[in-house]
Amino acid sequence: MADTQYILPNDIGVSSLDCREAFRLLSPTERLYAHHLSRAAWYGGLAVLLQTSPEAPYIYALLSRLFRAQDPDQLRQHALAEGLTEEEYQEKLEQVILGSEAAQQHPEEVRGLWQTCGELMFSLEPRLRHLGLGKEGITTYFSGNCTIEDAKLAQDFLDSQNLSAYNTRLFKEVDGEGKPHYEVRLASVLGSEPSLDSEMTSKLKSYEFRGSPFQVTRGDYAPILQKVVEQLEKAKVYAANSHQGQMLAQYIESFTQGSIEAHKRGSRFWIQDKGPIVESYIGFIESYRDPFGSRGEFEGFVAVVNKAMSAKFERLVASAEQLLKELPWPPAFEKDKFLTPDFTSLDVLTFAGSGIPAGINIPNYDDLRQTEGFKNVSLGNVLAVAYATQREKLTFLEEDDKDLYILWKGPSFDVQVGLHELLGHGSGKLFVQDEKGAFNFDQETVINPETGEQIQSWYRSGETWDSKFSTIASSYEECRAESVGLYLCLHPEVLEIFGFEGADAEDVIYVNWLNMVRAGLLALEFYTPEASNWRQAHMQARFVILRVLLEAGEGLVTITPTTGSDGRPDARVRLDRSKIRSVGKPALERFLRRLQVLKSTGDVAGGRALYEGYAAVTDAPPECFLTLRDTVLLRKESRKLIVQPNTRLEDSDVQLLEYEASAAGLIRSFSERFPEDGPELEEILTQLATADARFWKGPSEAPSGQA
Repeated sequence: MADTQYILPNDIGVSSLDCREAFRLLSPTERLYAHHLSRAAWYGGLAVLLQTSPEAPYIYALLSRLFRAQDPDQLRQHALAEGLTEEEYQEKLEQVILGSEAAQQHPEEVRGLWQTCGELMFSLEPRLRHLGLGKEGITTYFSGNCTIEDAKLAQDFLDSQNLSAYNTRLFKEVDGEGKPHYEVRLASVLGSEPSLDSEMTSKLKSYEFRGSPFQVTRGDYAPILQKVVEQLEKAKVYAANSHQGQMLAQYIESFTQGSIEAHKRGSRFWIQDKGPIVESYIGFIESYRDPFGSRGEFEGFVAVVNKAMSAKFERLVASAEQLLKELPWPPAFEKDKFLTPDFTSLDVLTFAGSGIPAGINIPNYDDLRQTEGFKNVSLGNVLAVAYATQREKLTFLEEDDKDLYILWKGPSFDVQVGLHELLGHGSGKLFVQDEKGAFNFDQETVINPETGEQIQSWYRSGETWDSKFSTIASSYEECRAESVGLYLCLHPEVLEIFGFEGADAEDVIYVNWLNMVRAGLLALEFYTPEASNWRQAHMQARFVILRVLLEAGEGLVTITPTTGSDGRPDARVRLDRSKIRSVGKPALERFLRRLQVLKSTGDVAGGRALYEGYAAVTDAPPECFLTLRDTVLLRKESRKLIVQPNTRLEDSDVQLLEYEASAAGLIRSFSERFPEDGPELEEILTQLATADARFWKGPSEAPSGQA
């Protein structure tokens, strides 16, 4: 049972992202702007391979080489002609690869790639099954010998130098006397070569911190970021206004020099670029996949505005200041001024990274969010394919809930995403003491509503939400935003904005809450009992909310183990819709207030105790969550793969290339993404991976020697 969650079926669902109509409406200049931004995003997205696991870059290079020589249909015909059956073609990857045209053309290289990654690709050794630090899992944000203590020490060092962790990796080497030496490596085009003086040059040196040597270097992912910069330079020519031009100039500076401060400046211009037709963002953004919660995965997206849905979101923004007053914390815990953000519904043209979200609230820089503002986007064409549900595949619901759920899940999710992004992530104040000792709150008059006392803790200069709350920061914040969505969807004005009144409005509320409690149960798939940890921030957040609503009692939520029609274990989730307002709302109100107060005051100990308490998964009755987890794994539906289009420049005209919703279509989309420089990119990725391979040797071969 423990291994089933790591095994995917061959018939996994595949959906295609549709943005044909949105692309058709773009002008020639807008298409060129979108094309070059998309190219930048796709190139940069390759860095994610180097941020995941030691074998990931080799897997990519192997598959890229395989399908450059033969497309999926040709490879299949070739394998069948070589004597494989249809079933063997699906299951015997080594035989398919070593018998392929690519292997016949370059036998040593293809065999070498397979030997490097083949075993690791399929290994179910506990440490290699999921992301984690040291013995807890695998990550290439840190060398394999780094522990949570090393991560904490490095974070304190970065804070002391006012350096962000977002674009860094940490490498530890131990000298002959057993002393650790740390390298903090920044992502940049430039390396150690002399360059014109920049804000980063003075940071690139050796330090002694708490008795340990630290060396700050740069040049991580340099050849990849060089290609990103080249495309951003081309995009700049087609910028619609000065905000976009200055934004791109700062991104170029950031990726060239390794400067997060330059990326922040670019993000300021991005925030000021209100309502663009072509929306985009690019950089080291989300920290979900860093086991410590501070380093950003490279991400880039390009999307086109959906005007009809955006009009609803604009109405929500117009009501935001009033709706913020409905949140269950005192005014002193809310931002001094609500900085009216952009909120648009977008159809995604390109999303490069490890996954595609349903909505985004960025930038993630606390100082910008508190003083400059942010933007919200809902990704409409992603919602349309990623969250579509077939009745026969709906698990854990009562039969009489299923039709209602299917009817209202999409509309209720639009409401939840809107509230989650705008008023969830967009709300709340952090209490800060700046470098001059000044506070952004009145120490005499502001009272902690949980204790009745004056504020005892806050953020000091250089500290951020991510750096203080580290491993729980992402999930805690997602939980706060999800809770705000549930809480405010009960407000009639919100539902009217989205066009729901009367019985329809009540159904939207019910399905939104029902979806959340079901999601909390489904989340157990992402909990690892062996390591007692959660592998996905949003899933952990939804489980915590389920626990809060179960704790509310009075029959609001019940989970009942059953036996399915197939004779195997099953379960049913019930939500008493008559008690959502009378029992659910007060419970959520108390929980939300505690979440916000602990966040505002930077109370890490209190925040951890609260959040980790609710996130604990045990087999204690009545729910017996560990046993339920086995049922969830037994009944799980694999997440869909999403095929994205490409853009191609022909003379001065940009074409949209679309692909069928199949495994072959997905492969073709990747093969045609880099038509000219596929071999070069394979070489770049394998060279970068090989240069650092020593950092992920087995424990007995941990890196040693002088840093």
